[in-house]
Amino acid sequence: MCRENRTRIGNIPYSMRPQSDFRGWARDDLPGTDCTRYGVYNAEPMRRPVPLIYKICPEQLWRDAELAGSFNGAAIDLADGYIHFSTGGQLRETAAKHFAGQSGLVLIAVDDTALGSTLRYEPSRGGALFPHLYSALDPKTARWIAPLATGTNGSPVIPEDIS
Repeated sequence: MCRENRTRIGNIPYSMRPQSDFRGWARDDLPGTDCTRYGVYNAEPMRRPVPLIYKICPEQLWRDAELAGSFNGAAIDLADGYIHFSTGGQLRETAAKHFAGQSGLVLIAVDDTALGSTLRYEPSRGGALFPHLYSALDPKTARWIAPLATGTNGSPVIPEDIS
């Protein structure tokens, strides 16, 4: 006969079962019984991929912001009152539409969860929701920065692994 490891939460009996959001569950059938033993050997929750958003800007503007400790945006950002970002899926169209023919650009990746409530996703081009930051950006929040080459069509070349 199988004795399950049960505990009670309030009036509800609860059995430990593997959860899909945990890695490392081991399942061993107990010999000679109809029981199964579950054991956790690494109960660290799986982390979702970091939700990166992207900013394209002239390298010198970004370097100046790093020295100042604050990025207030490019001229269009200052005019609109927020810093324009793009998601990975929006980035190629943004590069082609707004940065064609420009060189000396960098791509800045930022974790959107690090920006708090000053980041808003708002309808823009074609009704798609674009990330807009209604505050200055601390350059230290950048996950990475990469120079952008110019393609044969004159648009910045976005790395293939960004989607």
